[in-house]
Amino acid sequence: QVEVVESGGGSVQAGGSLRLSCVASTSTWYSGGCMGWFRQAPGKQREAVAGIYAGGGTTVYSDSVKGRFTISQDNAKFTVYLQMSRVQPEDTAMYYCAPCKVVAGSVTPFFGSWGQGTQVTVSS
Repeated sequence: QVEVVESGGGSVQAGGSLRLSCVASTSTWYSGGCMGWFRQAPGKQREAVAGIYAGGGTTVYSDSVKGRFTISQDNAKFTVYLQMSRVQPEDTAMYYCAPCKVVAGSVTPFFGSWGQGTQVTVSS
């Protein structure tokens, strides 16, 4: 079971910025080898946004957010962040964090369960 608490979502205008935070339990933090952010827009499948390996050295981004979003983590606080810059209306979604793995260069969830998520709404 994934034990995380996501926060930081809200409404923002296109071109603006938001910083999402995710605090994980100890067991969740160490379960997957990396922590990732995922999102799901209404009527669409959940998709990976970014992942960061334990230790913070390697990051992976989806093409849709590369260059605009930055994932980082604080191991001491079991917290992973997603700095969102130059947001666009298509970034509107519920954002979730979860343990991940990287398969063929793509971030995938390690488990199939999720936290409550945090809603991001971008207006044009």
